[in-house]
Amino acid sequence: MKIVAKKKLWKYLFWLGPFLITVGLTAGLISEQWGLIPLVFLIAGIVISGLGIIWQSYQSNWWNRRSTQAGTNALVATLAILAILGLINFLGTRYHLRADLTEAQLFTLAPQSHELVKVLPQPVKVWVFDINQNPQDRELLENYQRQSSKFKYEYIDPQARPGLAEKFGVKDYGEVYLESGDKRQLVQTINENERLSEIRLTSRLQQLTNSTTAKVYFLQGHGERQLSPGKDAISQAVQGLGDKNFTTSPLNLGETSKVPQDAAVVIVAGPKRGLFEGEVKALQDYLNRGGNLLLMIDPNTDPKLNSLLQEWGVRLDNRLAVDVSGESVVGLGPAAPLVTEYGQHPITKDFGNGNSFYPIARPLEITSVPGVQATPLLRTKPYPSSWAESNLQSEKLEFNADKDLKGPLTLGVALTRKQTPKSTSTPQSAPTPSPLPSPTTQSKTSPTPSPSPKTPQALPSPTTQSKASPTPSPSPKTPQALPSPTTQSKASPTPPTSPASSASPASPAPPSPAASSQTATESRLVVLGNSDFATDGLFQQQLNGDVFLNSVTWLSQQDQQPLSIRPKEPKNRRITLTTTQANLLILSSLLVLPLIGFAIAVIIWWKRR
Repeated sequence: MKIVAKKKLWKYLFWLGPFLITVGLTAGLISEQWGLIPLVFLIAGIVISGLGIIWQSYQSNWWNRRSTQAGTNALVATLAILAILGLINFLGTRYHLRADLTEAQLFTLAPQSHELVKVLPQPVKVWVFDINQNPQDRELLENYQRQSSKFKYEYIDPQARPGLAEKFGVKDYGEVYLESGDKRQLVQTINENERLSEIRLTSRLQQLTNSTTAKVYFLQGHGERQLSPGKDAISQAVQGLGDKNFTTSPLNLGETSKVPQDAAVVIVAGPKRGLFEGEVKALQDYLNRGGNLLLMIDPNTDPKLNSLLQEWGVRLDNRLAVDVSGESVVGLGPAAPLVTEYGQHPITKDFGNGNSFYPIARPLEITSVPGVQATPLLRTKPYPSSWAESNLQSEKLEFNADKDLKGPLTLGVALTRKQTPKSTSTPQSAPTPSPLPSPTTQSKTSPTPSPSPKTPQALPSPTTQSKASPTPSPSPKTPQALPSPTTQSKASPTPPTSPASSASPASPAPPSPAASSQTATESRLVVLGNSDFATDGLFQQQLNGDVFLNSVTWLSQQDQQPLSIRPKEPKNRRITLTTTQANLLILSSLLVLPLIGFAIAVIIWWKRR
């Protein structure tokens, strides 16, 4: 009787444990304060429940049963899995690790966007005035936010917060604004058919955080592409430059006779008539003083730029670039070369094996010139896929070994030339191989490429020196001299590096002896054998727009400005079958394969019979 009474007592004590645990949990959850009382009930309940379980297992020899051991092992394994999953979830919330397995990296920011957001100088915030939060737009904004803690975004209902909407001037749902300090800018208006664009957001972000602008001039007066919308115009290219914080203006050298001092880049886009000798001379002078020039020259045209190009080792081939490999893909015929091979250059470093095409293009011939560094940008496929066709009148393009040139052909090249002009206080103190040129003589002398550092160079006259253009910052490996007062008189607003350079242009003081060192100047030139690729309609196709925008950005020598971002497109992996191939596939899958399986089954049955 005593043993039975003890068993009942432990049984009642066992139920007391869960009761105390329930009381402790209820007290803590209701009061929302886990103080002394809830903890006492919980600890007492857990202790009593544990003792009850141990007593029951001792009395019934429960631990030695096979079912108990199997159940315990399963419980331990389950708890271990839950602990591992909890640890993984905890690490995932603390440390963001994402892997984009798509070939085109559709869910990853472009390197240009990543670099720009990572070095934001001040906090920026994106305001999306919309009720619906599109998952695709949120994913893009979160990708930006992961790169820097200075980037924030927020969705706002204009009806719920009318004051904030009025502050930004919101007129419709879907407007996206970018704010940084006291600056605000409209990014775009999103809707069901147009989602938030990484290209536009990065461009506006760059404009908002970068206070510097560069002036780009388009040469006009020789049948070049028009800047306003129209047939064969380049208005989309002009708009693209505006999105990247460039300011554009037309330039007629027949009226001004020289390139303006504020020109960061001069673009000659598809001239149909030749330039006057004075205009070519103005472009040469511009390059000789550290300018940057983009030439896009179509076939069957003679812009009279041979004297300028000869100094840089470039010759325009009069033949037509033919590429039969991309005829079925591009759909523009063999006279539209499809380029997938690019040079190792900042303009094309992120292109990979992307496509760009150039309807009616001419090849370029590059020769080595001392002091000029040339890098081919665009190359066609090798022969027999491409060649330079000499017979432009023939309707059937065929390779002629006597007149035509085998591929690969160079359709674009980027060139740089270092110049080291000297500036001294007394011209007589510097050894020169020839007498100093007078202003009159200097104006009539054609510019020549700068000599190598080992060759002595004549000192420029004060008149010539006063018209020097702004010189870009030299590379860290090149020593830079302090500019003289005459040089600084018409320079760009780049901060001077010497007190002597801050002298007034009206009354220049004699330069200090330190100004007699060399000032490195780099001229840049990009020559493309086609201008159709940048016209409206073709500009946004594949990498065409990137070739143009990246070329201008590199020419502007603004190293802090990211290059163009190309849109990401999923790889087209569709298989195009002819009618015969489709019928053969249907016949093999519905008839041949089942018959083969049936025959194998019959053979196996016959052997086992």
